[in-house]
Formats: sequence, structure tokens, C-alpha cells
Amino acid sequence: MARTEIRIAGFGGQGVITAGYILANSASIHDDKHAVMTQSYGPEARGGACRSDAIISDAQIDYPKTTRPDVLVAMSLDAFNMYNREVRDGGMVIYDEDLVQIPEDDKREDVRYVPVPASRIASELGNTLVSNIVMLGALLKLTDISNKAALENSIKDRFTRYIETNLKALEKGIELADEKPA
Repeated sequence: MARTEIRIAGFGGQGVITAGYILANSASIHDDKHAVMTQSYGPEARGGACRSDAIISDAQIDYPKTTRPDVLVAMSLDAFNMYNREVRDGGMVIYDEDLVQIPEDDKREDVRYVPVPASRIASELGNTLVSNIVMLGALLKLTDISNKAALENSIKDRFTRYIETNLKALEKGIELADEKPA
């Protein structure tokens, strides 16, 4: 694997920063890869735009900023609108189909679009706060950016409560991505 850039974007309160942290932690601590994570968010505590960028590589990372993401995980329509054009040619957009409805005219021909019902699955699991973990499960399955055990260990590192719910959310995301055509 070469350098892979992932941008997770949405609004405050969706766990965007947490998802980026878990992803980078899983790669660097539990999967013997190099990773860096940066974050950006508005001054609002909840509801404002936010994003986390993770760069994962088998080699040392010389430049820690995302230039053209290989993958955009869009958890809100505003995030999709803001970052869709920055995705690398041949890249992928994984989006929460419950919150992001993309008009066909806004889809690029050189990018793969994968809808994931993350918010719906999180509600079914009884905790709407785990939609970010559903998206991480889909990302894992669609990209092989890390391995499942590493992501599970990173989730256990991050949370002291609701570990089982988060692990179920990860599994559901993997299952949902399994059902998506290549």
C-alpha cells in the first residue's frame, strides 16, 4: 500500500474527529503502519462543520497534510458539497445515504460512490452516536486500509463504555459494504 489519504467530514456531534482518531490509531498502533491524523472544526460545539484527515502508509509520512483524498467519507450533505471536488481521480466517496442525497449531476464519472445507511443502522443498534463506526466498518471493507482486529482494538482503546455497541456497528458497516457491488 502506498500513501492513502482519507477525509472524514460532517458536522460536530457526529463523531467525525473520533472516527479519524480511531482509524489512524488502528493503523499506527495495531497494524504496524505509519499514520497521521489532523482535524479541523468550527467554533461551534455541535452542528458546525468539521473534518478529520488520516494519512496511512507503509512508509514514513514526509508530508502530514492531505492534498487530494483517495477517499471521502461524507456524513453530511454540506461535507459532500465542500469536499467532493477534492477527491483524487479514481477515488471513492462513501456517504451516509440517510443524510446525503447526491443528485446524479453532482457525481463525477471518475469517482466511485458508495451509499451506506449509517444513521439508520446506528438507530437500529439503539445508539445514534455510532454511525461514525458504521462508516469506519464500510471504509475498512471497501479499502483494506487496516485490518478488522486492529480497528476493534482501537475502538477498545478509545471507549470505556458502549464497546459492544461500537463493535456491532463496525461489523454492520463491514456487512453493508460486503453487499455493495465492486
